[in-house]
Amino acid sequence: MASRTSGKGSQSTAGTAKRVGRTPGPAKKAAPGGKTAPKKPAAPARKAPAKKAAARRPAPKPAPSPTNGVYRLVRAVWLGTAHGVGAVFRSIGRGAKGLDPAHRKDGLALLLLGLALIVAAGTWSNLQGPVGDLVEMLVTGAFGRLDLLAPILLGAMAVRLILYPERPEANGRIVIGLSALVLGVLGQVHIACGSPGREDGTEAMQDAGGLVGWAVSKPLIFMMGEVLAVPLLVLLTVFGLLVVTATPVNAIPRRLRQLGVRLGIVEPAYEPGEGDEHDDERYEEQWREALPAGTRRGSARRQDPDAVYDHDSAEEEALSKRRRPRRPAAQPAMNRPLDAVDVAAAAAAALDGAVINGMPPSPVVADLTQGVSVDRDRERTGTPVPGAREAERPRPGVRKAAPEPDDAAERSGGVPDLTKPAPEASPGLPARAEQLQLSGDITYSLPSLDLLERGGPGKTRSAANDLVVESLTTVFTEFKVDAAVTGFTRGPTVTRYEVELGPAVKVEKITALTKNIAYAVASPDVRIISPIPGKSAVGIEIPNSDREMVNLGDVLRLSEDDDPMMVAFGKDVEGGYVMHSLAKMPHMLVAGATGSGKSSCINCLITSIMVRATPEDVRMVLVDPKRVELTAYEGIPHLITPIITNPKKAAEALQWVVREMDLRYDDLAAFGYRHIDDFNKAVREGKVKLPEGSERELSPYPYLLVIVDELADLMMVAPRDVEDSIVRITQLARAAGIHLVLATQRPSVDVVTGLIKANVPSRLAFATSSLADSRVILDQPGAEKLIGKGDGLFLPMGANKPTRMQGAFVTEDEVAAVVQHCKDQMAPVFRDDVVVGSKQKKEIDEDIGDDLDLLCQAAELVVSTQFGSTSMLQRKLRVGFAKAGRLMDLMESRSIVGPSEGSKARDVLVKPDELDGVLAVIRGESAP
Repeated sequence: MASRTSGKGSQSTAGTAKRVGRTPGPAKKAAPGGKTAPKKPAAPARKAPAKKAAARRPAPKPAPSPTNGVYRLVRAVWLGTAHGVGAVFRSIGRGAKGLDPAHRKDGLALLLLGLALIVAAGTWSNLQGPVGDLVEMLVTGAFGRLDLLAPILLGAMAVRLILYPERPEANGRIVIGLSALVLGVLGQVHIACGSPGREDGTEAMQDAGGLVGWAVSKPLIFMMGEVLAVPLLVLLTVFGLLVVTATPVNAIPRRLRQLGVRLGIVEPAYEPGEGDEHDDERYEEQWREALPAGTRRGSARRQDPDAVYDHDSAEEEALSKRRRPRRPAAQPAMNRPLDAVDVAAAAAAALDGAVINGMPPSPVVADLTQGVSVDRDRERTGTPVPGAREAERPRPGVRKAAPEPDDAAERSGGVPDLTKPAPEASPGLPARAEQLQLSGDITYSLPSLDLLERGGPGKTRSAANDLVVESLTTVFTEFKVDAAVTGFTRGPTVTRYEVELGPAVKVEKITALTKNIAYAVASPDVRIISPIPGKSAVGIEIPNSDREMVNLGDVLRLSEDDDPMMVAFGKDVEGGYVMHSLAKMPHMLVAGATGSGKSSCINCLITSIMVRATPEDVRMVLVDPKRVELTAYEGIPHLITPIITNPKKAAEALQWVVREMDLRYDDLAAFGYRHIDDFNKAVREGKVKLPEGSERELSPYPYLLVIVDELADLMMVAPRDVEDSIVRITQLARAAGIHLVLATQRPSVDVVTGLIKANVPSRLAFATSSLADSRVILDQPGAEKLIGKGDGLFLPMGANKPTRMQGAFVTEDEVAAVVQHCKDQMAPVFRDDVVVGSKQKKEIDEDIGDDLDLLCQAAELVVSTQFGSTSMLQRKLRVGFAKAGRLMDLMESRSIVGPSEGSKARDVLVKPDELDGVLAVIRGESAP
């Protein structure tokens, strides 16, 4: 019993010792008499708090430093100086990031040039001093006998960076080629000098290929001997030479032949057709004399194979072929011969306005870089130029048969080119674009893009962007969000910063920090896109403190498409220009608050049409209820009717558009075509045959563009008629070539109704005053956070999310210059049947009977008070309910009041200043 108790005591003592962190000692023996003392082993546990308390006591003060704090003072001074110097260099580095790339490249070039001078002084003139010793150790020790060539290589690289700073893509190729060339040459030199090793001394290696030559040749000699090492090094040298000169192996014979031709050693090869130029020399001279001076110089330059190649003129000439030719507005008589004056006018019309400045290189220009002979070979063989219209493609024929001047000009409608094969005689008409029947023999040329101003190059980065990146990073750090800014794309108005999230981080954590981000960047207009379309990143759009202007001319100069309905809208956040064809949209709604840029967008749209389309391509109907927005375009030949400012006449014009659409569909159905483009092509090719006995003359239909500057005014005057016409046009008019652009500054549900929104798929929203207006335009929020002055959200047909863009801007002087050019070309030809609704209603209704005077009194009363109530007529005119109701129905049939809406008063559709005209219509008189 005592032993078991003693054992238990030992276990308790061990457990207690473990708890207090001590090693248990041997168990105590039992007391005499068989009694044990179980509480004594617990004594160390009671002493544990004392030990813990002792552990918490402060450590004794250290002995005083033998240096009396001098070490710490020196350490603090050293760290402070290091941090200050580091801060200075970091600030210099941040400033270098914001430096212009051109300056950085010039700095690198000048640095290489300075190094070349130092190396040349050390290797050519035995420079004394530490710098000379360093050059000898590094350059001579590395390159050996070829150290004299090192400054030449550095100088050549510096000169190339100075002359061609815009060609950074060749830097990698040149570095690789020079490296292979240097390695191969130094290896061969080292082998030729006996392959000295490091055991032979430094001077022996410097007299050979140096350390580089030794490192290249030694392994090859060790593995395969000098017999194979030398050919391999020769191949490496040849490879480096080919890479530096950008010469493929299969092009070596051609390059050698060209070099021989330049040196005069080899005669140039004979090209077929060169002798024929002498046969046609007199014909070419006649055509040059008939052309204008500028065209004559261009023609002479094309015909002279030894002329110096000018990249700008070649690019201009090639891209002018891609543009639509200048076609006359009216077709001249086929049996009338053309004299020299007509030929010169046709040449000027064909080449006028081909402004290519600022346009990126096209595939045609890329082919022209190989030489003018490529283009001449294409013309000689009849190969069509990519992107050219069918009317410009030469037909196969005999090369030596030079056409007569009059016949050639008459068939081509432009400048004859004797290097092209002669076209076959065709009895049909040439391929021309859509045209209306215009009087007179008029040659119409499009306005030159020089009339539109040029803007400066857009920025891709600034110091403000770096500050915003630092602010965003600080916000993420302070709120402990695992996210980082990985990049940004700068636009003219806003910059979109891309933020990538860490693993298991919710996107809502970023969107919840919108106000904090706005506070950090000091801008209330912060818009978050989660995610960016096509990227696994969250976009944060923040306005730029230095906004840029987007000029309309810069956008139009980058268009290579010949679509006459192509319109320039502006520039997106990523720096790309936004252009879309109205024929593919096919209808568009433009809305925004006052001063948001809506009027500038309409001006850019109309100016784009005038610059790119002739009146035979596009005709327009302009509706301007505000009477001051579109007055600058009065009298341009593209108008099919004068600018409409009366809202009632605007409703009648929309009804005429519906009738025109029905007539076009009648022709499409009668001749079996589904789209107006197919019908126009068949008419031009003569495939459409009229029934026998028909005296009608078929002509291609132009595109018809209807622009309504303020939809709210139309919906106030005649909401039912306007809505019905708009819905009918937007539902059916796409295939008929009729397109509608609606603009309003009041995007409410009573102006932009559900039927209109359902049939207008393309939207352009500028800054709005409320979230509800944004939802009306885009069916989603976002427009209420725009900053105005052209900042918009563009949602074309088929897009899922709108694109942030800065609208283009065109000044009043530019618009006036383009309008004046169009007016000088030809006068407008208006249609008389567009607004005829008021003339058809000037008849006395037989139902009026003897109530004419009473009806005039009722109309005067309703219009003057702007209150259409049947009970009011009963009281004021002292008539019964039946008579008052009949008068109200007569006024409704004459569009004086609106339809009945139950017990509510009817809407009055006539303003007080139009009362005299209404009374004249009721009496059957002519309107004043």
